[in-house]
Amino acid sequence: MKRILILGSSGGNLYNLGGKDPKSLLEAVVRQVQSTTETEIAAIHFVAVDASLDFAKPTTAAHLWSWNGQEPVIIAEGTLKEIDKVAQEHDQKMADLIDSNQVDGLILMSADPAGTNKKAITAAIKHHIIAAGTGGTSMSNAQKMGLDVVAVSGTTGTTNETRAVSAMFALTKKWQIKYSPLIGGTDKDNNGASQNIWQNISLRGILMACLPAFITMAITLLISKIPGIPKSTNALFDIMLNGLPVIISAVAAKQISGLNDIAICAGVIAGLFSTKGGLIGGIICGIMAGILVSVIFKKCLQWHFPGTTANICAGSFAGLISGLTGYYLIAHLSAKLGDFLQFILNTAIAINPILAGAVAGFIIFPAILTGCYHAIFLPLIMLQMSKYGNSFLGAIDMCSLIMVATGINLANVLYPQKPSDRALAVPGLFINLLFGTYAESVYPFILSNKLEMIGTLICSTLAGCVVGLFNVSGTAYVPSFLGPAMSNNWLGFLLAMLTGIVSAFIMVLLINKLEKGKLS
Repeated sequence: MKRILILGSSGGNLYNLGGKDPKSLLEAVVRQVQSTTETEIAAIHFVAVDASLDFAKPTTAAHLWSWNGQEPVIIAEGTLKEIDKVAQEHDQKMADLIDSNQVDGLILMSADPAGTNKKAITAAIKHHIIAAGTGGTSMSNAQKMGLDVVAVSGTTGTTNETRAVSAMFALTKKWQIKYSPLIGGTDKDNNGASQNIWQNISLRGILMACLPAFITMAITLLISKIPGIPKSTNALFDIMLNGLPVIISAVAAKQISGLNDIAICAGVIAGLFSTKGGLIGGIICGIMAGILVSVIFKKCLQWHFPGTTANICAGSFAGLISGLTGYYLIAHLSAKLGDFLQFILNTAIAINPILAGAVAGFIIFPAILTGCYHAIFLPLIMLQMSKYGNSFLGAIDMCSLIMVATGINLANVLYPQKPSDRALAVPGLFINLLFGTYAESVYPFILSNKLEMIGTLICSTLAGCVVGLFNVSGTAYVPSFLGPAMSNNWLGFLLAMLTGIVSAFIMVLLINKLEKGKLS
């Protein structure tokens, strides 16, 4: 088991690249050290200052971080002058740890070889302890003292994660230990990216994260329709429309690679080249950028590139390769595919809009109950919105799903079967009305009563018929009172909304009265 000592400070340049949040910075290193069973944390000696050390004063607030065996913790607080004194005393403990052969390697981040880390680094030199780290000036001074540095880099262009991965790559390679970086999440919370990059590809995850961009685009369309607004505001919608592939590409690259800043940069570069490919082009190029940025970054570290250089190469080359591939090979094909899907949707609606609305309205509740909504409905809604700013299926979403759910909640608030139903329905009612999302709030009602489920399908179908009758396009995920204004036909949209909410309200009211009659 190799034991690693972490030494450093929040630094000057480092302060603006992660040092101002020492807990996250240290936890990023701890994660990488603990990612292999053959390495562990020996100790932490880290001075965190509430300002960049380039501008800090002796009276600036500071903290000394250490290791309690499970996580980084603060062991002293005070002014920088006071903490420096405590840190120098603590430095002797780090040196004693090295002298007692309890340290095998150092990870340095803006360390102070001539001050608060002098004794520890001197002991490391004496015992031929290897080190890796960042901080151009501090690492240079440590090397001049004779420290065996196996990897060194400046801080510019690095992140908490890439610094930690870079240092661990160097140390584990020297020790001939197998190391697989944990990138983009933690085993503890499972919220981050999987170690198998292919498992991170989720169309649903990408599109849901991009939903604010689609709603913003719909709002710009609404602004351009306001009477008296200058025609120049039409450009706002065009800007959002052209920017969508860039946003989608950046989100896709970040989610897939888990590398945050450099992945976002790669995704933006790829997206800029893929704008002609529309929504589908942005998704494909973003996925490519996410895969490539992770592969290139790891390869650069294996080839002993400095952390800054690894970041630059990964972000720029992943973005450029993906972007040029998108520009010359994918954009045309993805645009054609998008147009073909649009053609199928538009043709189905044109043949019989009422039937199309009825079918879409009928299946939308089963779709959300089975998980098909996010796999089929949402991508098609966003595909239409990416071209027109609103969507026929978006109108179905609001009128047949959200408004029907609102009607169900309203009936259970005013005339519930039992008092507990009212408390259950109130939050759903207000969320659906104010935010245009939370159809799941009616699950307890429709899943526990077959009659209510059948009635729900009938109501959603009726609302879909009205959407088709007026050939309405719109969107959900906005306050219900804004829905008509953001549609292509405010009166038709309003009537479809009222059909959904009123029919569902009457249906549940009658069922609740029937059920109460049975109980009495």
